[in-house]
Amino acid sequence: MRRQWLVVVAVVAVSLATAGVVLHNGEGVTGRAVAAGVVGPVAEAAPSTAATTAPVTVTVDAPLAGKIKPGVTRTGPATFYDSDGGGFCLYDSSPDPLTVAMNWSDYEDSKACGAHVLVRAANGKSVTVRVTNLCPAPCRAGQLDLSEEAFARLADPKLGEIPVTWTLVSPEPTKKISLRYKAGSSRWWCGVQTIDHRNPLARLEIQVDGQWRELRRADYNYFLSENGAGCGGPVAVTDIYGERLVLGSPPIEPDVVQATSLQFAAR
Repeated sequence: MRRQWLVVVAVVAVSLATAGVVLHNGEGVTGRAVAAGVVGPVAEAAPSTAATTAPVTVTVDAPLAGKIKPGVTRTGPATFYDSDGGGFCLYDSSPDPLTVAMNWSDYEDSKACGAHVLVRAANGKSVTVRVTNLCPAPCRAGQLDLSEEAFARLADPKLGEIPVTWTLVSPEPTKKISLRYKAGSSRWWCGVQTIDHRNPLARLEIQVDGQWRELRRADYNYFLSENGAGCGGPVAVTDIYGERLVLGSPPIEPDVVQATSLQFAAR
């Protein structure tokens, strides 16, 4: 049966525009992932360089994983939907067709965004996908709503739903980490997004008046510096394994993807 879901998600942050969110579903498909776009225009040119100071890598001992933990195999149903690589994580649409909408429980207020999971079907076939979207209820805990291309690598799409196992992985990246300031960002309020990180993020910090300050992560995958806390200084990110990268001081250029020279280590 053809089903179409419509969800409107209002995101209100200072003077940011409201973002509309629509659910899409294909013919005979049981997927129900949220599809959304980045608020404001996105630069089409090559990314600028974010690091204006020498980046530093520091490793700390801290188990920072959320519900999706390294070395833990999960089970659940896999469905699929018509994905363009974008979604509730507010990444840009991507030519990479191998993406997934994470179930509402394991999405965990955007902690799953950018994670890579290896999905295995009972027939022995497997595929690695990147989390770019949210699959809300009635999507079940443990469920993966794959892109149609990813599902087709596991089974005939006519099946609609199959049982799978899935595990967090740390694949070889093709890009370095990039940063992006959200539309409406300024010296006094900003949202910061990290793109193309190899491992899931545990936290993002900015340096204000010589002190590091951890930012709150919104469920739409931006870290927010609010109440005049200050923006424009050095930015540091830490993955769930405790590796901390100081990425330099990206200029406040809203909606511009700014490349760095760093990437998290393989795990």
